[in-house]
Amino acid sequence: MCTTQFKEYDMPDSTAVFLSAWGSIVDKAPHYMITYGAKLLAAILIYIIGKWVARMVSNLLRRMMNHGKVDASLVSFIGNLVYAILLVFVIVAAISKLGVQTTSFIALIGAAGLAVGMALQGSLSNFAAGVMLILFKPFKVGDTITGAGMTGKVHDIGIFHTIILTSDNRKLIIPNAKLSADSITNFSAMPTRRIELSIAVPATSDIIVVRDLLTGILGSEERVLKDPAPVVNLNDANAVTITFGLYAHVKSTELGSIQSALVEKIKTNLTAKEIWK
Repeated sequence: MCTTQFKEYDMPDSTAVFLSAWGSIVDKAPHYMITYGAKLLAAILIYIIGKWVARMVSNLLRRMMNHGKVDASLVSFIGNLVYAILLVFVIVAAISKLGVQTTSFIALIGAAGLAVGMALQGSLSNFAAGVMLILFKPFKVGDTITGAGMTGKVHDIGIFHTIILTSDNRKLIIPNAKLSADSITNFSAMPTRRIELSIAVPATSDIIVVRDLLTGILGSEERVLKDPAPVVNLNDANAVTITFGLYAHVKSTELGSIQSALVEKIKTNLTAKEIWK
C-alpha cells in the first residue's frame, strides 16, 4: 500500500506581516470610513460653501465700487485680490477640518507674503497711492495739475503710475507714490478762476486816464465774467512807474486764451494812447 507524505512549510515572515496588517485594515475599515469620511465630507462642504461666500463678497465689493464710479482696472484688481485672500482662508479651514495641523502652513504663508512684500515694496507703495488717488479723486482725467514738480493735463490715472501730457506734448509717467507724497495743484478743480495782470506805466501818466482805459479793456472782453465784477487797482507808485493790478474772473477752461487776448488789447491801447512808447 502506497502512502504520500506532505512536508509542512513555515509561512515567510513578510507574508505573515502583510496578512496581519491587511486583516487589521479590514477590521478597522468601517471605523475609518465613518470617522474620516465624515471629516472629508465636512472639509468638502466647507470648501464649497466658503468658495461661494468668497465669490459673493467679491462680487458685492465690485458692485459697490462700480456704483462709486471707481476705475474699472482697480475694481477688477481689488475684486480678484479679495477673492484670493478669502479663498486661502477657506482652504486652510478645510485642511484643518481634516485634522491637519495648519499652524506651520499659516506661518509659511505669512513668511511668503512678507518676502513678496519686501521685494515689491516700491510697487506696493505706488499701488496704495494709486488706490488713494482713484478713491479720493484729487484730480481726474482731463484736469490740468501741478504735482511732483511737473505741470500738464492728466491723460490717465493707473494703479501704479499717472500719465501727464505737457503743453509741448511730452508724455510724463509719474509714480503714484511720488505724486501722492507731493502737494498737488489742480487748476481745473473749480469752474472759474481769476486772471491777475500787473501793468506798469510811466510815473508821468495820468492815473485816472490809465485806470479808465484798463477798466474799459476788461469790460470789452465778453468772456470776462460780470459776477464778480472785474477790478483795476492801483498797486504801487514811485518816481519811475505806476503799477496797476487787473483782476478778472473767467471760466477755468478759457483762462489761457482770455489772458492772452487781454495782454494784446492792453499793449495795443497803451501804445495807441502813447502811454507806452
